[in-house]
Amino acid sequence: MKLRALLVDNDCPARKDLSHLLQSIEDVQVVDEATNALEALDLIRNLDYSVIFLDIVMPGLDVIDLTRQLQERSDLPIIIFTTAQEEYVLAFAVNALEYLHKPIHPKRLEEALIKVRKLKGILTEQKSNPLPPVKNELLTPPHKPLEVIPVEQKDKIIILHQDEIIFIYTDKDKVYIKTQKDSYLTRFTLRELELRLNSNLFFRSHRCYLVNFQRMREIIPYFNGTYTIVVDDNERSQIPVSRTKSRVLKGMLGL
Repeated sequence: MKLRALLVDNDCPARKDLSHLLQSIEDVQVVDEATNALEALDLIRNLDYSVIFLDIVMPGLDVIDLTRQLQERSDLPIIIFTTAQEEYVLAFAVNALEYLHKPIHPKRLEEALIKVRKLKGILTEQKSNPLPPVKNELLTPPHKPLEVIPVEQKDKIIILHQDEIIFIYTDKDKVYIKTQKDSYLTRFTLRELELRLNSNLFFRSHRCYLVNFQRMREIIPYFNGTYTIVVDDNERSQIPVSRTKSRVLKGMLGL
């Protein structure tokens, strides 16, 4: 049985390159292509796909919004993100199986498809044999999401809720969580917090910063295509956005 693929990318050469790679793989059939998320959503509503290759940064409908709408389906297609960015950005935020960095290397593509085949086999077995349940290790997150975060202040452990957090930063190998008035030390690494917090709420703007989307108030162009985010704590703190993350932020906000 062939894997039915949908390619979603506003870059025509990128779509052609990926389509050419997939044509050489016997059990994959490129059924459709879309240039933006709205086109993709319309296609997905009318046809069934096994796997969607989805570019992270595109104009129009945000890819996060697209994947949220896809998650309402009982037969959610497997998502593989493609990205020209240097860093893995959003794939952990939604039900994405893998990400591929463009230009896509044939070996990395085949590795991703091996995961797709394995997962499709697991899902087929689950439908055929609902009892006992089969653990889907590919989609099981390495940590449970944190609803609250323990932080340290003097000799006390204080519990913070996610909506209290304005941003998180590192300083001399220590990680601090900034609220409206205070900064608290936490024993989690920034990477651990990035994976365990609500990824629809927090954005990794820089290797040293995570910022709460809901507490952003201004985005100021800075230097060489980068931005500075102003948040609404008492100090009106300014959070740097790296060059790579600035491109991602622009795409997410439709700038």
